[in-house]
Amino acid sequence: MEAGKSEQIQQQQQTHRTQRDRMDIKQILLFGLLFGLVASGWSLRSNRCLPEQDLKDAAERELRSHFQEPPQNQKPLGPSYSCPVEMFTQQPPTHLKDRSLSPWGYVRETMEDHFPSTYTRALCLCTGCVLIQNSKLVESHDYNSALVVQSMVFLKKELCRDKEKYRLKPVRVEVAVGCTCTRANSTP
Repeated sequence: MEAGKSEQIQQQQQTHRTQRDRMDIKQILLFGLLFGLVASGWSLRSNRCLPEQDLKDAAERELRSHFQEPPQNQKPLGPSYSCPVEMFTQQPPTHLKDRSLSPWGYVRETMEDHFPSTYTRALCLCTGCVLIQNSKLVESHDYNSALVVQSMVFLKKELCRDKEKYRLKPVRVEVAVGCTCTRANSTP
């Protein structure tokens, strides 16, 4: 009688394990299906063809919910600029772009048929780096100012097959966001 009860318990445990394993497989399949639907949601929406008047709203919605926007509202550089060595002798500036040994400013760029269509990018103000040499602030060309870039997503407007509507295609663009001081390239 004891052996029969032990067999019955083992069968119940085996049945329970089998049901649990089936449940795990169901959960994995359900999770995979759900993940696939969510992941493809962006591509399904971005491949939709829209009338031109609806593109801007759709682009703003997608950029806001999925991607970091490129830097905006930076004060652009004027038509003439130079390495601001003298600025370092004055009151210490508060912004990182002005305190850097490789200071930078911003220029506004336009990309037609993209959202956003305008953005700002960094531009190094010095070819060398601002250093103290012989107790004087100088632009030293023993070092170089180099752009720091970040890959950002823009939405490109593309004409659909019907030649009347457009779709938004995500594209990555390298955008300069600042400058840094590096050792000069030298060949032996």
